[in-house]
Amino acid sequence: MIFLNQLRLLKILSTALLLLVWSNSCLLYGQVSPRETILINSGWKYAQGDVHAARYNNFNDTAWENIGLPHSFSIPYFMSKDFYVGYGWYRKHLSLTPEDLEKKLFLEFEGVFQEAEIFVNGKLAGSHTGGYTGFSVDISSYVRKGDNLIAIRVNNLWRPDIAPRAGEHVFSGGIYRNVHLVKTKHCHIAWYGTFITTPDLEENNGQSTRIKIETEIINECRESGIYRLLTHILDRNGNRVAEVETTDTIAAGSDRKFVQFTSPVYQPDLWNPQHPSLYRAVSMVYHNGELTDSIQTSFGFRWFKWTADKGFFLNGTHLYIKGVNVHQDQAGWGDAVTEAASRRDVNMMKEAGFNLIRGSHYPHSPAFSQACDEAGILFWSEAPFWGIGGFKTDGYWDSSAYPVNKKHEAAFEKSALTQLQEMIRIHRNHPSIVAWSMCNEVFFSSPEVMPQVQRLLRRMVNLTHQLDPTRPAAIGGAQRPLAEARIDLTGDLAGYNGDGATQPDFQNPGIPNLVSEYGSVTADRPGEYAPGWGDLQRNEGWKGFPWRCGQAIWCGFDHGSIAGNTLGKMGIVDYFRIPKRSWYWYRNQYAGTAPPAWPAEGIPVYLKLKGSKTEKIKTDGTDDVLLGITVCDSAGRTVACAPAVELKVLSGPGEFPTGRSIRFEKDSDIRIMDGQAAISFRSYFAGKTVIEASSDGLKGARIELEFEGNETFREDQNSSYTNRPYTRFVRNQSVSEVQTFGRNNPVFASSHKAEHVPGMAADGNAQTCWQAADEDYAPYWMLDTEKLLTIKEIQIDGLQGEYVLEVSDDQKEWKTLKKESQTLVKKSSVRLDFSGSETTGRFIRICFKDKNYATVSEVSVKGIVR
Repeated sequence: MIFLNQLRLLKILSTALLLLVWSNSCLLYGQVSPRETILINSGWKYAQGDVHAARYNNFNDTAWENIGLPHSFSIPYFMSKDFYVGYGWYRKHLSLTPEDLEKKLFLEFEGVFQEAEIFVNGKLAGSHTGGYTGFSVDISSYVRKGDNLIAIRVNNLWRPDIAPRAGEHVFSGGIYRNVHLVKTKHCHIAWYGTFITTPDLEENNGQSTRIKIETEIINECRESGIYRLLTHILDRNGNRVAEVETTDTIAAGSDRKFVQFTSPVYQPDLWNPQHPSLYRAVSMVYHNGELTDSIQTSFGFRWFKWTADKGFFLNGTHLYIKGVNVHQDQAGWGDAVTEAASRRDVNMMKEAGFNLIRGSHYPHSPAFSQACDEAGILFWSEAPFWGIGGFKTDGYWDSSAYPVNKKHEAAFEKSALTQLQEMIRIHRNHPSIVAWSMCNEVFFSSPEVMPQVQRLLRRMVNLTHQLDPTRPAAIGGAQRPLAEARIDLTGDLAGYNGDGATQPDFQNPGIPNLVSEYGSVTADRPGEYAPGWGDLQRNEGWKGFPWRCGQAIWCGFDHGSIAGNTLGKMGIVDYFRIPKRSWYWYRNQYAGTAPPAWPAEGIPVYLKLKGSKTEKIKTDGTDDVLLGITVCDSAGRTVACAPAVELKVLSGPGEFPTGRSIRFEKDSDIRIMDGQAAISFRSYFAGKTVIEASSDGLKGARIELEFEGNETFREDQNSSYTNRPYTRFVRNQSVSEVQTFGRNNPVFASSHKAEHVPGMAADGNAQTCWQAADEDYAPYWMLDTEKLLTIKEIQIDGLQGEYVLEVSDDQKEWKTLKKESQTLVKKSSVRLDFSGSETTGRFIRICFKDKNYATVSEVSVKGIVR
């Protein structure tokens, strides 16, 4: 099955290469780094709710669930628009030796949504706010010899002063990325403390460059000292290509940034999508001849340029961007995906021929950025500041993107700036990253705070320039507002979503740009074998313009959405990571790989069960296996049917998100469709696992998986696994909430006059209007609410002439809501009340009989998201 193609040989070679680099560096320097970095993803206890006594060592947690990290409050999760919001507690014991206590000890988190309080032996050691960026907590003064309790209180409560305040994703809580215990000497390199650039590479046309290495070193010793920083640059084969040495004094209790330049490196192996060559900088800190710290930092040689008139260039060569938007969550596990799962996602988009991923709409994990580096796919990294159409009053992630209460402004802006700074610090050395994006669709804020939105964007752009002058500060989802209030020119680069591809204001806008979202086709698998160009079809924009850098489809994978499945199922790959037919279209068009034979009607006979891999599966929480089920006929062809299938662990370690078994059924959230189903399986114990797939009336299948690690599974540990039967979570709401759509939602028209563009009929300003062009003999104006609604009210201002008002779910079948057969000479307002009916739709269209009267000044729609 194509969706399980993991490029095994490439992975084996990659692993061997990394081992070679590490081996060579150890032999070269003759010393092992005193720094220890230990994954502590396994052996945790978890309980949902706020258990204040859980911070103390003597608290009894035997009844708590045994879990491993990454973990989410919502496991098992299968695309519900609702999810648990509240608190969760995590507990783990660490054993430390007297030698450990002589070192600096840190807990390093890669992602906790969204507030974390870290208690060590009952005392608060640190905290962090912000759900998508990592952080480090110094626990040195809280630990003791022997057993130590780590207790972490996490909440995912919506707060008015924390970014993001809104979005269409889901916001499940939990420690959903890796956690490390780091041991260093008292003088050490800071957390993500290196920044590597190649300042002369473009000037020398890739033939040579010095390497600039900025390294932050912290001296927490009691005395000042003279420290020597030795940096070696290694190529992909572990050969040293450059070195530089710097000596300086660091005062006690202070830090110092060492800035180093190597001598020129000639003919560097340039990183590009066809040949993603990576180098490593090995940084070694010495004091009195003794090695006190050492780290390795991966980087690449490449340069790029975004231009306003000729598009995007990589290493001096024009590259038209064929991009894709990607959310991080996956079936069952939600946001708590492994590094292996992230690599599969990146490789699947690479296999289809895409050359850029837009990290929608928050900083992704370090493993995701590294996977982009290794696969050779460009990455647009985005800060967590975004909005949602039809936003409501404060209280949930469907609020105004920017605070509506002035008392929350300062804290919110600090939150947005801090998370931007953390994103850049964590990901700045990845050669795949070619833009830092400030936001997505932040115009979905209350009109009165749009000046503050623009102010914050300027602050974010300025901070980005200070932190990383080598990459542009992008404004993502910048297709509103129009005219003088536009935000797209605030940064160095603009991304336009949806109808931004066709709005007149954004045609050849004089700034580097791309269409950051197009397509948006809601479909269950298998879907249509078609690209879904969406808005790009209106002016054949999919063919490209010289001034446009490219386009990115919305979106790569189905994902959980607070707006429901109308938005959640817009991926070209489903939530279980099985491609829809549109993925095969892109793979054929972009990568030249023909599609397979589609599943067809037939008589199902047996099940086939395959894994993305079956051996050497790690048990540290970074690895898992994607299991794929296929229903076959007697000739081995996939049958387009949906029998109920159960996967069950017969023996050995490991679990599904639902526990030791999982059942796939037609029309279920855990579904089998078109003869295929899939789910990821992971283990925190070593051993051989046997899994069986069964279905009534069909011959079953089995698979053996080999997990490797330090702790071997015993059969008496079966009881430690928790059965987690799936029930779709439903949020407590007394009544369905009516939302208002129109302002700043996507709009389209058959034509327009120069000063009366389509967006003026949905800009919140009744003084502006849309008018059809004089030569348009079949004029219409259309609003896309972007959500399937139960419509309660439609208000149209500035109408003239004869018209027909229509509604549609899909732009294919239209239903007439009102037909005005008398010519309205004067502009008038029409309010239609649908509160007593079950009128549904997403698209609202007004068709005019006479081009001379085709005008609309403002449209708003009230409804309940279905």
